[in-house]
Amino acid sequence: MMRCCTLIGARAFEGTDRRGCDMGPSAYRAAGLHEALRDLGLDIRDLGDLSVVPGEGRPHPNPAIHDLAAFTAWTAKLAALSYAESADRIPILLGGDHSLSAGTLVGMSRRAAEEGRPLFVLWLDAHADFHSLDTTTSGNLHGVPLAYATGRPGFSGFLPPPPVPISPDNVCLMGTRSLDPAERAALAGTALTVHDMRAIDEHGVVALLAPFLARVAQAGGRLHVSLDVDFLDPSIAPGVGTTVPGGATFREAHLIMEMLHDSGLVGSLDLVELNPFLDERGRTAIVMVDLAASLMGRAVLDRPTRSY
Repeated sequence: MMRCCTLIGARAFEGTDRRGCDMGPSAYRAAGLHEALRDLGLDIRDLGDLSVVPGEGRPHPNPAIHDLAAFTAWTAKLAALSYAESADRIPILLGGDHSLSAGTLVGMSRRAAEEGRPLFVLWLDAHADFHSLDTTTSGNLHGVPLAYATGRPGFSGFLPPPPVPISPDNVCLMGTRSLDPAERAALAGTALTVHDMRAIDEHGVVALLAPFLARVAQAGGRLHVSLDVDFLDPSIAPGVGTTVPGGATFREAHLIMEMLHDSGLVGSLDLVELNPFLDERGRTAIVMVDLAASLMGRAVLDRPTRSY
């Protein structure tokens, strides 16, 4: 794993109907993300918190869709930045709602293709985010990035097609436990790997994640990790607008991060959906910072004592 990271703050909220996640990047910094990574010996570049000016958006026939122009602008900006920074560093996106991952996925897929390598994606989330612009009933565009980046139909004429669509064979969802009927039908027709919370309960995270990491290594692939706060159980991470009971425990999440670090495969990371307005004394931000530190090499014995 590279020892150089770039922090990219994206103060986006347009992909959801609930305000507050635009404060996420500031909360990560207040919770000590920069210091935690620096103490691991990493070279950190911080690009600060970004914003976009949406262009003129074409109205979509789905009346539920909102802020499509902002989504398009964020996707273009973050695709360019993640691509540029991934040449010799690990881009770490600080969100912001999960719609931002459309940009990082597009940028990282372009980087992997130029290197002649496949891009693999580990999607740690309560949701699949596999809607198209046509199928979403909420209109919240944090529900579409994975569908868009894998080249699913339903975006033509409103967003440029991803230059290098990600192969669904190379995507693994873990922690899934809330699917709309349209998403369930779409997933059934793809080769995505879906490990829901029942699978984690029955088999544990090691038995599920290890074969996926072995596939990435065997293919010589790049690995992008997208970590949504709602992957975690709300009892340990309440600071998110889309809580779903029955999520990953503290130790399950840390074990996944530790396995990812041991693999040496991770080339980019999203930390998304943190909503400080809904948090309790910063505890969700601290948990997410601790998870990022575990992924980047902090060992169990190095973990500081926390007081909330």
